[in-house]
Amino acid sequence: MDQKITLKRALLILAVSIHWASGGCPKANHSKRSADEGSNCAESGSHSLHYFYTAVTPGINFPEYTAVGLVDGEQFMYYDSNIRKTIPKTAWIKKVDAEDPDYWNRNTQNSKGSQESFKVNIGTLMERFNQTKGVHTVQLMYGCELHDDGTKRGYEQYSYDGEDFISLDLNTLTWTAANDKAVITKHKLDITERGAAAAQIKAYLENTCIEWLQKYVAYGRDTLEGKDPPEVTLFQKDSSSPVVCHATGFFPRRVMISWKKNGEDLHENVELTETLPNQDGTFQKRSILTVSPEDLNKNKYSCVVQHGGLEKDLVLPFQSGVSIDVIAGAIVAVLLLVLIGCVVFFIWRKKKNDFKPVAGTPVLQGLMENHRPPAHTKANHLNTERRE
Repeated sequence: MDQKITLKRALLILAVSIHWASGGCPKANHSKRSADEGSNCAESGSHSLHYFYTAVTPGINFPEYTAVGLVDGEQFMYYDSNIRKTIPKTAWIKKVDAEDPDYWNRNTQNSKGSQESFKVNIGTLMERFNQTKGVHTVQLMYGCELHDDGTKRGYEQYSYDGEDFISLDLNTLTWTAANDKAVITKHKLDITERGAAAAQIKAYLENTCIEWLQKYVAYGRDTLEGKDPPEVTLFQKDSSSPVVCHATGFFPRRVMISWKKNGEDLHENVELTETLPNQDGTFQKRSILTVSPEDLNKNKYSCVVQHGGLEKDLVLPFQSGVSIDVIAGAIVAVLLLVLIGCVVFFIWRKKKNDFKPVAGTPVLQGLMENHRPPAHTKANHLNTERRE
């Protein structure tokens, strides 16, 4: 039972992390998107590159190591320890072949190196947590974002068994330990290696990662920057139930849903739900208005939706008697999709010279050993098996 709980917790973190990374720009084709493509633009006009690595102890029906890459939330690459090669997951990434014929082989070799590093990390952490059996996971989430105003953001976070373990503060170039077991790792990275690992990662996240992000966006611009307007429905289960404004089928993810009462903005008794992915790669979101039947009959309520795919604000007046059956079915389908995504992806929440990385940052190899060689040596547990 404990093993199942551990695995479920790690998968839940994976779902939340991928959903967070689905901030806003996936697109498989210009109209609708295929189900196996993910979905992160932090805001309109921004672009992001995210990677998720997951290693799990052997003996269960999941790959022991998995790597997934997303541009603007759309999955473009995949690797796992069963197939042992990096493969494209969207059409536009195949454009890289013409410019860089060795791209997929190089990424495969980097993934194999990371796989071995994560295998060591699981064993070391099990010893540190005094564990000899059970299902355990080590997960890494890292990436970079580039905004319209030229500002950049990078991050790197590790977890163990679905719980935060250690993360990098790029401002101070120090590591933040989430628990006492991670303090050992923090000490080695901050003091023994004098921040060499942090400096290496910062250079990757703020330079190499951004360069590859810009290249990927150029490859997939038509797909990543296309826009689909939302379809909006107002419904109420019965006369005493809240009124729901449901927007679906829109892309990118960024949308604003608000309410008006007799033409005036309304902010009270309003609940805004999370934005969820649809099976076709678009998104859906709901805003729930709680109001008494008497108030609903006496006043005019309307839902206002703003989205980049709309020429102007969409204003939909409420009319009683709209059926909820079709909407409820769609919502259930999306929730099932999210759960399936947990199992399929199995990932956590979290210098371009002679070295050609594969979209990622250096992996903390030998993350938990008691002793490591200096940062400049090849055996450094911060290796350069990063993705491009």
